[in-house]
This record gives sequence, C-alpha cells and structure tokens, in this order.
Amino acid sequence: MTVVLALRCANGLVLASDSQITDPGRGLTYPAQKLHPLGTHAAWGGSGSRAVLYDVEQVFTAEPDSILQADNIGHALQARILPILEHHYTSFIADVPGQEKNGTPATYVLAAGYVGDEPFIIDVDPHGLIGHHEETGFQAVGSGAPMAQQAHALLAHFRMAERDVDYGVVVALRVLDALDATSPSVGGPMDICRITPEGAEHLSPEKVKDVRVQVDRWVQLEHRALDQLFDGPP
Repeated sequence: MTVVLALRCANGLVLASDSQITDPGRGLTYPAQKLHPLGTHAAWGGSGSRAVLYDVEQVFTAEPDSILQADNIGHALQARILPILEHHYTSFIADVPGQEKNGTPATYVLAAGYVGDEPFIIDVDPHGLIGHHEETGFQAVGSGAPMAQQAHALLAHFRMAERDVDYGVVVALRVLDALDATSPSVGGPMDICRITPEGAEHLSPEKVKDVRVQVDRWVQLEHRALDQLFDGPP
C-alpha cells in the first residue's frame, strides 16, 4: 500500500509519503523513495507501477523548468505522463504462465509547489485526467488514500488552511503514523517535503524525528484536555 498526500496551509504546502512498497505478485515489501523534487519550488510523488514512476522521474528531473513555467501546469504534467502510461499499458503482458496474480498497478502522480506566490496541488490519475486541489487544500493518492482522506476529515476542525506550514508538517506526519499503525502495508521511514514560496525543503531523517517529538506532544496535550473535560463548568 502506498499513500502520498498534499496539504495546504496558510503560508505553505506539505507533501508527504510513506516509503513501503508492496509487490503482491512476489510477496515482497521493501522501502523506496516516493517523493522527488520538481525544480526548487515544487515536489511530486506517485503510487502504482514502479516502472512507470521511474520513467516519470527521468522526465520530470530533466524538464522541471519547462513544466513549472508552462501556462497550465496540469497540462504540462499530463503531456509528459500520458506517453509513459500509454507505452507501459501497450507493452504490458496480461497473462504470464505460472503467475497467479496478474494486472499492472494503477499509477497516480501528485505534485505540489509554488509558481511565484501561487500554490498548486495537482494530480494525474491512471486515465490521464487532471485534478486541481488548491481550493480544497488536500489530496491523497495511492491505495492508502481513502484512509488518509478520512484522517484529514477527522482533523478538519483544526483549520489547517489558517495555520502556519509547520503545523501542516506535524499533521502530515501524524496522519502517516496513524496509517502505519493501522495498516501493515504502510510503513516508514516517512518522507516529508515542506514547500513555501521561498522553496521546497525535503526534511532529513533527523528533522522528521524532531517533528515526531511535536506529534507526541500534541497527543499528550489531547490526553490532558480529555482528562480535564468534565472538571469545569458545563
């Protein structure tokens, strides 16, 4: 299971993912990098076929400026992803002798970043359709996306769109940790990219550990609030 999520805050964006890859055909799980830079002010992540995502990474690494300087970033992403999808779908061998589980994983791409002061959160689905999520302020792709959407809904009362991006980093890690605890196919280490108009910062493992300290503090404060809930006046 994969989950890649993007979250909009008052002054920045957060793109985050787990790092566990599940290969049901071979019964294997292994870690892999799912977030990648897209120039200096954006990043992207993907779920699905690793072969497709490898080819996408090569193209995005070679052409970040032409993508981000396009009049329509969604169309620029789509124009580069569709030929890759078509090539792999055309070349896919559906029936392999001796292999019980057939089918190629559906591939999604999720990108987030800034062009000047304007943020974008865009996904491209396996059919090549484009989704824009700047207004809703949240999107998740991958087989873990429904659980991530539910977790985001449960945190909606914290009004993340009105808070500093550092709050968003903490929320993203808490959501990923919750999925890790509830699903055996979501696993760390967790990868987080903090994006502002000044640039995109891919957090080091040490910085992710520091963020987890804040997640633990948040949970402790919630416990304290619940312990005191019935102590005051009605």
